[in-house]
Amino acid sequence: MTTEELIALSDRFIMATYKRFPIVLTRGLGVHVWDSDGKSYLDLVGGIAVCALGHSHPRVVGAIKRQVELLTHVSNLYHIEPQIRLAQLLVENSCADKVFFCNSGAEANEAAIKLARKYATDHMEGRYELIAMQDSFHGRTLATVTATGQERFKAGFNPLPAGFRHVPYNDLAALEAAVTEKTCGVMVEPIQGESGVVIPAPGYLRGIRKICDERGLLMIVDEVQTGIGRTGTLFACEQEDVAPDMITIAKALGNGFPIGALLATDRIAAAFVPGSHGSTFGGNPLATAAGIATLETILGEGVLENCRKTGDYFLKRLGDLKEKHARIREVRGRGLILAVELTVSGAEFVLQSMERGLLINCTNGNILRFVPPLILTRIDVDRAIGILDEVLEER
Repeated sequence: MTTEELIALSDRFIMATYKRFPIVLTRGLGVHVWDSDGKSYLDLVGGIAVCALGHSHPRVVGAIKRQVELLTHVSNLYHIEPQIRLAQLLVENSCADKVFFCNSGAEANEAAIKLARKYATDHMEGRYELIAMQDSFHGRTLATVTATGQERFKAGFNPLPAGFRHVPYNDLAALEAAVTEKTCGVMVEPIQGESGVVIPAPGYLRGIRKICDERGLLMIVDEVQTGIGRTGTLFACEQEDVAPDMITIAKALGNGFPIGALLATDRIAAAFVPGSHGSTFGGNPLATAAGIATLETILGEGVLENCRKTGDYFLKRLGDLKEKHARIREVRGRGLILAVELTVSGAEFVLQSMERGLLINCTNGNILRFVPPLILTRIDVDRAIGILDEVLEER
């Protein structure tokens, strides 16, 4: 079947919730993918920060193959060995004591919101509101889209759930002023990825932790995009030595196999009892087997160090582009989550890069975002910079 025929069938049978590019990706290996016409691309999108180890990583593929031959699915009515092992890995490498498994970042954040309210009901009489940040992104369920600080994602879905307030990101004074007798917690991303890789000032997360401690609030850190190595440490909040009450993760945890998780301290996790929350597929054997292989590889094979070093190199090369092209307003990043903010729309640059065999992402209209596999090399960076240089020159 031709590419045109496949796209026509997609348009006919799939709801139009995505604005898709006119290619059909059929295969991936490492940092490259191929389309249905056999054309290869250097992939700096990585499933939007998902494929941390690249496509078809042998350890992850092997783990899924072995597990599917043993046990595909049972139920959380029973104990599941790979789920237990993955939970142990996450706890031993974080500030958390307990894990709840689900299937996505939105579900992880939904679980965090529910756990915050349940804990508040049990221990914080009269409190139920969460303070989140303007320009944040936490998911597309009704609760997580309400927590999200961008009106464009909320249009058409009223009435939205009550219990959320928003303050400017990177503004501790505004956060402290917004706390009321109804506030039970604060929800924040260490870096706002969907808004264009917005990095707060040093000490911001520590400041939030201090406010939460002083006011008796829960601190929820959404690491769906930054977690599992994206910024060069397993969790971005580690870089400020901050221990939240809850951390949410997903995306890179399964290297492409759908999985999410809520991590919490014992004190907070105890508010969830049998019947409080659940997920039919959450923590299933296949997903958690993929998660074990992914996490062990990231922790044990120099992936975090590569992320830091290659990320620094990528940021420097983007800085070189800024010096050359007036259309670049700013470059920023940490590890391998980076952005180029343009003075013009970025949509055409994405298309022109794709034509040259480079996949990149544009967010917020004028910000080119790069969230490639953490196994990216300097050679890959140089190739990407060469293509970006060409397309920026042409406009």
